[in-house]
Amino acid sequence: MARRVLRHRLMVRLTHWTNALAIIILLMTGLNIFGAHPRLYWGNAGSVDQRERVWLETGASPPWRNPNGWIEIAGTRFDTTGVIGVSRTPTGGINFVAFPHWATLPAMRDLATARTWHFFAAWVLILNGLAWLLHGFISGRLWREILPSRRQLAPAHLWHDIVEHAKLNFPKGEAALSYEVLQRLAYAGVALVLIPIVILTGLAMSPGMDAAWPFLDQLWGGRQSARSAHFLAMSGIAGFLVLHLVLVVLSGPIRQIGAMITGRMTIAGDK
Repeated sequence: MARRVLRHRLMVRLTHWTNALAIIILLMTGLNIFGAHPRLYWGNAGSVDQRERVWLETGASPPWRNPNGWIEIAGTRFDTTGVIGVSRTPTGGINFVAFPHWATLPAMRDLATARTWHFFAAWVLILNGLAWLLHGFISGRLWREILPSRRQLAPAHLWHDIVEHAKLNFPKGEAALSYEVLQRLAYAGVALVLIPIVILTGLAMSPGMDAAWPFLDQLWGGRQSARSAHFLAMSGIAGFLVLHLVLVVLSGPIRQIGAMITGRMTIAGDK
């Protein structure tokens, strides 16, 4: 017999939606900020003259009546016309920007506004993350639902979960009330690895932090290396966000999203 049970407590739901909003704002404003200098370097300094330090770059090539957009990664160039390097404005004109207007916040090139919103969302992410972490420690949820157990990390168990996900066989009944190992590794990786990297590299890129913590940029091998690590970590978070949304849709969006809004989930009981 089906029954409704409490799946997510109020603090979990609040921090989840706050985190989602902050990350979306950070991603979109970050793409706008990247467009001001669409190159990534390794080392302490970078400029258009230091080609040996560049590992990622976006741009456009002629003919200028019908330009080609491209992204170059480690010396290999890929055609990205219409999305990266060259895209269309809302009125149909040609826009020579790193990312299209629909992917950035603000939609137009506006470094000052993008930085303001980016810093605001960053502090929301930090404070919200601390609240989530404190709740996880006090309630025990961090060990009970986020960090994988030794049994779950056993090769046989890990492989079984990989196969079940590949077959799109999602947990049902009581099993749906806890996360399996792949979910736990993904959540722990984002919350405890990628987000801290984003925060620390963001601080390392701020000249104002030099006086307080002069070691921060050197921790990453230089300010430009910190910017590259920042970009890679946020790319990982963006990838997780896309995969997370796809799995929510495949496993039952009404049920999953409803549980994260109301806190309650309907599961099948014993026959």
